Amino acid sequence: MADPAPLIITAALDDGAFDWFDALRQAHFPRHRNVVPAHLTLFHALPGAQEGFVLETLKSACRRQAPIRLDVRGPWSLGRGVAYRLASADLDRLRKQLAEAFSPWLTRQDQAPFRPHITIQNKVEPADAKQLIEQLQLEFEPFDILAEGLLIWRYLGGPWGAIDKISFEGRPTFDD
Repeated sequence: MADPAPLIITAALDDGAFDWFDALRQAHFPRHRNVVPAHLTLFHALPGAQEGFVLETLKSACRRQAPIRLDVRGPWSLGRGVAYRLASADLDRLRKQLAEAFSPWLTRQDQAPFRPHITIQNKVEPADAKQLIEQLQLEFEPFDILAEGLLIWRYLGGPWGAIDKISFEGRPTFDD
């Protein structure tokens, strides 16, 4: 019997942020390639055969983790697309802890340095991507969004199947 399809872990964004990024994705991602919603990926391919361990590890981490503020730093060129860069020391710390727990199964992509972003356009002609990034940079002002938990997906050969949403349950700390 074949192993279950790989698992993908993304941040669950607050509704306003998700709606904003997904609208940009719907407007600028090639329709025939846009088979998943806007997302901030933490892990691209954890083994489906380890689903129980992965879910328990994520639930444990989310019980301790408060919602995470993410700084949206602006549009970033992917060459043949555009993404928005994000920054958060808390997200970096959580991702590092999870990567240590999942270390035996990390793919090369998931072993690479974590560069949080949300892709709104990909696999277009470079000139089209350049035009979009120039437009978005003119309009951009930095802002914050909130990650409220984690989403677990199963890779289905293109589209993803939702498995679970785990909310962050920790208490926020105020350092302002």
